[in-house]
Amino acid sequence: MRRLVFVAPFLLLTVASRLAAAPTIAGTWRNPQGSVDVAMAPCGSRLCGTIVRASDRARDDAARGGTDRLVGTQLFRGLEADGARHWSGEVFVPDIGQTVAGTLTQVDAGTIEVAGCVIPGLVCQTQVWTRVSRADGNDREARRPSPY
Repeated sequence: MRRLVFVAPFLLLTVASRLAAAPTIAGTWRNPQGSVDVAMAPCGSRLCGTIVRASDRARDDAARGGTDRLVGTQLFRGLEADGARHWSGEVFVPDIGQTVAGTLTQVDAGTIEVAGCVIPGLVCQTQVWTRVSRADGNDREARRPSPY
C-alpha cells in the first residue's frame, strides 16, 4: 500500500503532462492558398469553424457563388469526433454555395487535413491547412487542452 501511495502521484503527473501537451484542434487555421482563416471552436457538443479573415479574391469568389458576406460564415459545421483526431460533419463551399459531407483529420499540432465530397467517392477534394500562429510567437492555442 505504501508503494502505491508513492507511485500514484508520479503516474498522475505523467498523465496530466501528456494531456496538457496534446495538440488541440481549437484555434485559428489557414487554408493552403492563404486566402482564408477559420476559427475552430466548440458549438454545442460538436465543433464548428467560422471564417475570421478572407482575402479580396476569396470574397469575390464567394460572392460569385452566392455568399455575399464571407467573414462570419460558418465553413465547418456540426463536426463530431468519430476517432482519435478525426471529425465528420459538413463543409460549406462558398465558391459554389453548397454544403457537402466532410471530414477533418488533425495530423499534428500545426496541421489538419480537410476533405469534402460533392458526390461521395467521385468528386472529392482534400486540402492541408496550417495553424495560424500569434504575431508574438506565443501560440497558446496550440498548447491549451481542449475537449476536441
